[in-house]
Amino acid sequence: MRLVTVAAAQMGPIQKADSREAVVKRMIALMDEAKARGADLIVYPELALTTFFPRWYVEDRAAFDNWFEREMPNAATKPLFERAAQHRIAMNFGYAELTPDGHHFNTAVLTDKSGKIVGKYRKVHLPGHVEYEAHRSHQHLEKRYFEPGDLGFNVWRELGGIIGMAICNDRRWPETYRVMGLQGVEMVLIGYNTPSVNAERGEEGVEKRLFHNRLSVQAGAYQNATWVVAVAKAGVEDGHALFGGSLIVDPNGEIVAEAKTDGDEVLVHACDLDATTFGKTTIFDFARHRRIEHYGLITSRTGAVPPPAK
Repeated sequence: MRLVTVAAAQMGPIQKADSREAVVKRMIALMDEAKARGADLIVYPELALTTFFPRWYVEDRAAFDNWFEREMPNAATKPLFERAAQHRIAMNFGYAELTPDGHHFNTAVLTDKSGKIVGKYRKVHLPGHVEYEAHRSHQHLEKRYFEPGDLGFNVWRELGGIIGMAICNDRRWPETYRVMGLQGVEMVLIGYNTPSVNAERGEEGVEKRLFHNRLSVQAGAYQNATWVVAVAKAGVEDGHALFGGSLIVDPNGEIVAEAKTDGDEVLVHACDLDATTFGKTTIFDFARHRRIEHYGLITSRTGAVPPPAK
């Protein structure tokens, strides 16, 4: 057995007025609990340091640069990295990144147990829209404030296994998992901030949205024989509700742990990375069963094109 005891550190709401320092104190408290429960790795949500600011529209995009981190670690997050090194616990968390040359990304990092960053991922599948849309119940302006990720779906050898990262909307796209699956991924770490209400279909309801959350994660885990750890930021941020439902899914697609609240909550599970072997050597033995000669449309076409009408 190759055990990685993982802590899914769901976070409750972060209000617009909350400082980075206050948020980091909450993250450290969750890390302390995770360490006390034997965790080797702690996984925090997308945009773990701030409120979900893409819900607000500003004409001058640069006016929102205050939500972005120009370096990582920085003065506000240094205590988090120091506590991780003290505890000898690896971590993954998301934040808004502003690069030295002026690019804006929705980013996540992975550290080793010494607190050193060993991997970085930038969100590829950006949801939402660019301009203000009055028909929506709320705005979702990730396409306004972020650029699509430019690092691809990489994996890293860490904690005795092969680990990948994704962010929020990426979890809904099968290509996300498959590209990592083709690199032998054994655990995928995903942070998310997902509104409880569909901005264009308000009658959908939170239960349907939680269903789609589980469906996406469970399918990705099963079809690639990998563990998936999906962690929410939840609760009501400045009047806007985000759903929780953080979960850990095994390589058979079964949920082994799921959050019960919309607040700060730690799920801990010992994940045997060797449990990925059966799926990878039987029904999802890619080398034996994939037929790439028939998959050309996946990389040659973006939008759907129906066949000609009769």
